[in-house]
Amino acid sequence: MKVLLAEDESIPRRVLTAALAGWGYEVQAVSDGTAAWEALRAEGAPRLALLDWMMPGVDGPEVCRRARALPTAEPPYLILLTSREAKEDIVAGLQSGANDYVTKPFDRAELEARLGVGRNVLGLQASLAARVRELEQALAQVKQLQGLLPICSYCKKIRGDENYWHQVESYIAQHTEAKFSHGICPDCWTRVLRPQLQRMGQGPPELPPS
Repeated sequence: MKVLLAEDESIPRRVLTAALAGWGYEVQAVSDGTAAWEALRAEGAPRLALLDWMMPGVDGPEVCRRARALPTAEPPYLILLTSREAKEDIVAGLQSGANDYVTKPFDRAELEARLGVGRNVLGLQASLAARVRELEQALAQVKQLQGLLPICSYCKKIRGDENYWHQVESYIAQHTEAKFSHGICPDCWTRVLRPQLQRMGQGPPELPPS
């Protein structure tokens, strides 16, 4: 997975880049908040980001706020990295839109674990987004009959929105994906068709053909 690393100090940036690469991440490193923001809104942007709080141009919380304003079904997972440890700072960082908050100096095992949580969340998010797209595509292909349908008590034709009367099968075919094959039910065979055939002298069988 590609991860965006935004850190303005060169030595911490190199240390973090090496650690992330060692954990199997493809690292896109930038040195200021403006570059981080540009990277997050670019096509094919990293979906996992590790952002320093204090950076030139745009600080980490502001990058988070801007990223959360982007219209996307799969928002990035954002982790703020800072030496600020006060509870109000943690609250402010999370309220800016960060998913997690790691204090400096960071513990390598803890940071790796928190990044792993981010990967898991993004995986679930991607699966859910794919499922939503599948459902939207399925719903787009489904035509549904809703509401009250005026139907003739005698001939069983249905009156459409344009005030024309339609055969039941033609109306349903226009408003759903259903298709019809025609046959003769036993009741109609007994009451209608067999007497007609008998009058014609054809001597029909007792049951309709299957």
